[in-house]
Amino acid sequence: MKMEEELLAIIEKNSRIDLKELAVILGVSEIDIVNTLQKLEEEGVVCGYHTMINWEKTSIEKVTALIEVRVTPQRGQGFDNIAERIYKYPEVQSVYLISGGYDLLVTLEGKTLREVSSFVSDKLSTLETVLSTATHFILKKYKDHGTILGAKSEDEREIVTP
Repeated sequence: MKMEEELLAIIEKNSRIDLKELAVILGVSEIDIVNTLQKLEEEGVVCGYHTMINWEKTSIEKVTALIEVRVTPQRGQGFDNIAERIYKYPEVQSVYLISGGYDLLVTLEGKTLREVSSFVSDKLSTLETVLSTATHFILKKYKDHGTILGAKSEDEREIVTP
C-alpha cells in the first residue's frame, strides 16, 4: 500500500493523530507527512476534518432524518443541479446519488420532528423536479462512520468461586 493510501486510512479513523506519530507509523519524516497532507488537501482528496459526537449523551435535542428523493433529471445536467440546490440548505448534512427506487438520499438535521417534517414538505417537496420523497427518522445510532456508539462495557471483575 502506498504511503498516501496508508495515511488516508489512518486519518479517516483519527484525524487528530499527532504528526510525529504518523511519521513513525508510516516510516517517513514529519515534513513528508505535512507536505503529503497539504497536497491531498489542495487536490480535494482530503475535504475536511470532523468530530463525531454522540448527541444522545448531551442535553442538546437533535433529530436526524434520511430522506429518499425521486426527481426528474434535467437534460444535459442529470441530477447535479437539483442535488446542488438541495445541498445548499444549511439543514442538509449530505446528499448522495443512489441506485434503486429513489434517486437521491438526503441526510438532514433539525431540533424536532416537526422542524424536519416542515423542511421536507415546505422546501424539499416543492422543488420543481422533485417527484416524491420518503422520510425516515433515525431513532438510535449504533455505529456511525465505523465507530460503535454506546458500546457495552465488559465486566472486568475477577470471577470468584468458592
